[in-house]
Amino acid sequence: MATKIYIDQGHNPENPNAGAEGNGLLEQNITYRVGIELAELLRQNPNYEVRLSRPTPTTSLGNSNSTSLRARVEDANAWGADYFISIHTNASSNPQARGVEAFAYSEPSRAFSLGEDIVENLSEATGFLNRGMKIRPGLYVLRRTNMPAVLVEIGFITNPEEAALMNQNPELFARGIYNGIVEYLG
Repeated sequence: MATKIYIDQGHNPENPNAGAEGNGLLEQNITYRVGIELAELLRQNPNYEVRLSRPTPTTSLGNSNSTSLRARVEDANAWGADYFISIHTNASSNPQARGVEAFAYSEPSRAFSLGEDIVENLSEATGFLNRGMKIRPGLYVLRRTNMPAVLVEIGFITNPEEAALMNQNPELFARGIYNGIVEYLG
């Protein structure tokens, strides 16, 4: 039986729940594109079944930040996903801040181990600094999902070099995440 992977492309096309901005780019556009590329990679592998929180660029979930997050979690739970991966870009007031990191609800856990493989492979694929795995039990999408959930910060949209690579080559980021999933579930 195929493993069901729910890909949550962080944020909505516009408010409510629009994402960070940096270097003329919007987080929600980057996460949308990386999610679409990741879904394509997973669909080419018969071991995976995929569902996207935002199947189209205009898909908007909820009418507030909290209902937007709830809609993503409820969709994944109702579908019976085996794993939940939420894609985000990081942001900082310091344009030099850089690197890839991810969050899980607790450690040790399947989500934490999956996140470690994703961050390692994403760092290898992009050349970005590996900032490691962190625990964030307060994050709604990690707390309310019925399955192991990882929130991945694929790089800093506020860092000019990282933002440029995200914009020019979303497939590279998708490939890094995909390689991490395959390594973990291998």
